[in-house]
Amino acid sequence: MAYFRKRGNGWEYRVSYKDPFTNKSKVKSKTGFKTKKEASIAASEMEKQLSEGKKETNMLLKNYLHEWLYEYKQDTIRKNTFLIHKNSVDKHIIPYFQEMKLNDLKPLMYQKFLNQLSDSKSKRTVEIVHSTIYSALDRAVILGMIKSNPCHKASIRGETKQKDLEYLKSEDISKFLAEAYQYGYIYWLFFKLLIETGMRKGEAGALQWSDINLTDQTIAITKTLDYQASVDAGVNVLFGDTKTYHSRRTIGISHSLTRDLRSHMQWQNQNKLALNDVYRHDLNLVNSRKNGSFIPKSTLFNAFSRILKKVKIPPLPIHATRHTHAVLLLEAGTEMKYIQERLGHSSIKITADVYVHISKKIEKNSMDKFEEYTKNIFK
Repeated sequence: MAYFRKRGNGWEYRVSYKDPFTNKSKVKSKTGFKTKKEASIAASEMEKQLSEGKKETNMLLKNYLHEWLYEYKQDTIRKNTFLIHKNSVDKHIIPYFQEMKLNDLKPLMYQKFLNQLSDSKSKRTVEIVHSTIYSALDRAVILGMIKSNPCHKASIRGETKQKDLEYLKSEDISKFLAEAYQYGYIYWLFFKLLIETGMRKGEAGALQWSDINLTDQTIAITKTLDYQASVDAGVNVLFGDTKTYHSRRTIGISHSLTRDLRSHMQWQNQNKLALNDVYRHDLNLVNSRKNGSFIPKSTLFNAFSRILKKVKIPPLPIHATRHTHAVLLLEAGTEMKYIQERLGHSSIKITADVYVHISKKIEKNSMDKFEEYTKNIFK
């Protein structure tokens, strides 16, 4: 329904409507009409557009992107993914396009934006930013705000360099874990769990005793820990969805790790009795501080870095423990399909792409051993 009022020497209309996508009440307004009749005609046209599910096409790009973020992305994707999109919008897209209107963005303009971004950022960063704006403008096409996506078929300069895979060598694992035990029991257990299972740190951080079946020797990975949350936060805030649907999985564990977890349960039970009401019983965490609260990410990073330094192993990210597990499986002759399922990758291609170099290295070593063994046989 439209309302009109006199504004200075002109007239303004205000049209109330309910957004069909968000179901929220909103108002569209415009001023500057010389007569009420002109305002009424414009209001009727706006009501017609709204009834057809269309929106104004003169919206600023920055305003649309924020609307897309908070109306379509927030609370529908993982928090970390939302923050990645928000960072792309606030730090890269808006500073470049500034006050440009949504329907003024053309393919050549967008290509120049990508080219300029490529001059100062890594190809991976450019790919992430491109993914954000491409997705946002695809939604704008669906909403009828633009006719086509100007990002379609844009190209990104440069080559994605294959980073050397970072992992703990098998001969270094024992001394690393021995030093970790000396550094602190809770860190030893956390890092051993990562190396023996290939879990992501967030998955290990969110692990509860209800996820572990010590009889069947399995662990159900169903959630991840939000390390940005307050240490006082409750379960609903701390725990979020796994990285992808395929990340939800159940994996088997060794007899050795099962024994460690049984012993750890007893250690925690002693802490629960000693601390009583002070203990965070509500979290039921496997990896926790003595009081049952989660171990902060910065604390884990510092511990991991210091332990590596003490045993004279070059610096590595904690994620290297996940690669370490995969390499151990490859060295043991495990099929790539099993590694994919154990790590929770969505496809075997992802697993193969990451570990192809290691796989080839192991294959070459095996062939070298074969040749050494058979050199006198085939003379």
